[in-house]
Amino acid sequence: MSAMFRITLPDGSVREVAPGTTPADVAAAIGPGLAKAALAARIDGQVRDLNRPFEGDTALALVTARDEADALELVRHDLAHVMAEAVQHLFPGTQITFGPATDDGFYYDFAPKDRPFTDEDLPAIEAEMRAIIARNEPFLREVWSRQQLIDRWTQQGESFKAEWAAELPEGEELTIYRQGEWLDMCRGPHMASTGKLDPAAFKLTRVSGAYWRGDQKNAMLSRIYGTGWLNKKQLDAHLLRIEEAAKRDHRRIAQEMDLFHLQSEAQGSVFWHPKGWVMWRQLEAYMRRKLDAAGYAEIKTPQLMDAKLWEASGHWGKFRENMFVVPDEVPGIDPNAPVLTGKGDLMALKPMNCPAHVQVFRQGIKSYRDLPLRLAEFGCCHRNEPHGALHGIMRVRQFTQDDAHIFCTPEQIVAETRAFCELLDAVYRDLGFADYMVKLALRPDNRAGDDALWDRAEGDLREALTLAGLMEDRFQFEELPGEGAFYGPKLEFHLTDAIGRTWQCGTLQLDYVLPERLDASYVGADGERHRPVMLHRAILGTFERFLGILIEHHAGRFPLWLAPVQAVVATIVSDADDYAAEVAAKLKAAGIRVETDLRNEKINYKVREHSLAKVPNLLVVGKREAEEGKVALRTLGSQAQTILTLDEAIARLAVEARAPDM
Repeated sequence: MSAMFRITLPDGSVREVAPGTTPADVAAAIGPGLAKAALAARIDGQVRDLNRPFEGDTALALVTARDEADALELVRHDLAHVMAEAVQHLFPGTQITFGPATDDGFYYDFAPKDRPFTDEDLPAIEAEMRAIIARNEPFLREVWSRQQLIDRWTQQGESFKAEWAAELPEGEELTIYRQGEWLDMCRGPHMASTGKLDPAAFKLTRVSGAYWRGDQKNAMLSRIYGTGWLNKKQLDAHLLRIEEAAKRDHRRIAQEMDLFHLQSEAQGSVFWHPKGWVMWRQLEAYMRRKLDAAGYAEIKTPQLMDAKLWEASGHWGKFRENMFVVPDEVPGIDPNAPVLTGKGDLMALKPMNCPAHVQVFRQGIKSYRDLPLRLAEFGCCHRNEPHGALHGIMRVRQFTQDDAHIFCTPEQIVAETRAFCELLDAVYRDLGFADYMVKLALRPDNRAGDDALWDRAEGDLREALTLAGLMEDRFQFEELPGEGAFYGPKLEFHLTDAIGRTWQCGTLQLDYVLPERLDASYVGADGERHRPVMLHRAILGTFERFLGILIEHHAGRFPLWLAPVQAVVATIVSDADDYAAEVAAKLKAAGIRVETDLRNEKINYKVREHSLAKVPNLLVVGKREAEEGKVALRTLGSQAQTILTLDEAIARLAVEARAPDM
């Protein structure tokens, strides 16, 4: 008789089962309700198929819809396979490539036989997917050899799959998943059958182009995106969020409010208009005041620097493909000769500020008494992002960071990190983001320094978070094993916006490597040279992206201190034009950003137009207001108006328009 396997359940109880038993069998033995609810199994922490037999003694936890993250991953993976089968059934000759789950759905890349797919194809594909779900086909896992895979894909005319299979290592366990007659290479896991999917809980959303293996030298494929959920209620809520996000799209609002524009002659760079630049300047001035108060010294460093510096810092080898490289030579003006000879030394536009900040630190001899030294820069940087990756002002090629680097002793790490966390918390609260998440990224496999150094560094960051009060439940603190940088652990701060989306903006990274590479040192109390620890830190991340987040978070209805136009004085009759000009002049003298609307239009038309333009305050004046020295004040979003004397209105708006730190 074969030895029995011991299966330990989450409550600590142990069941002995025979070889060949599956997690589905254990679920059925516990009860019919669990057998129906189980979607997969977590075996020693790893999610596996419900019908995959146990391979030995193990800890078992059954995955149900209550384990939402795992359940959604399964659902979306299954939907990708179902979609691929549906497409190949409807469009014979289409080749398949890859189709992963994503944060809110799934996609699959196809090589169509006749034409690229379009959005008009999606309803038919959805209907075919529902038919496959209704057939309740089991997902069956099979182990194949590499040669079996190559032969299968070659026979089927699947050249992309055959190419990939030929590159897989020999001797590795390779698996396929089958649903009915259709199959795909896949590591899994999957749910028990297609019938476990809710046919009303998914939607195909769009079609786009994608290069095979992400390389523009390769074939162009058709990528079909979908979103998938556990039930229709979740799907409807997601679609509502998408609809709301479209209304809040920063590109759309920027056009309506005349904030900025983008154009092909400057890919990934922003043309800021006067109103948008007002917002930038307000945000920059606010951040400068906060940094000044926190003891930072602001500096300015070059944008174009010799490649030798980037080689010394290590960025040239690891980051060069994302840098704009410039030859240090005078361009030729002979129309019959090359513009550049290629003989000049190479320089590069800086993609980050840190090596330049080390150069400032290295000027003169530094003592331990000079530390901590906090160097800040609103530094303009450039990164050579692919055109297809650019997105409005959220992802650009030219950007300005609210960057700073703190040079300190190892003993000062906790205090400096705590102070940074408290500064970040104050800024986020001022800017309307009291809800944010804190994550600690821990040591990766490939790292500098020994375990003792990492133990201390990670411990210092945990201690600082505790002292700053950021380990409380409301910050949803999470540790991310293996996601730290090569040179040290890092903190990440993820904002939550008005419609529940999260954005990673702030960061603090410990760095023991760059000071060593660029020979930064200070003289310690012992008279010897020591390496400082370098804390890379940012709160906003980049001004461009953070302003994009603010635009979408507020849907253009900015807090008064940030609004590009804070008030408009609108006339009812032309007799009030002179008084409107007087009101505007006094508001401007009080520091209010104000415009006048003296057009010969009905007042209701003006009110509607300025409401659509999201002007926070409308001061309506007519003949009576002019005679009495008053204004009718309307605030954005309110149907009511308040009659105030001009002095009262100015005093009220002056208070409301103050920046949150003033």
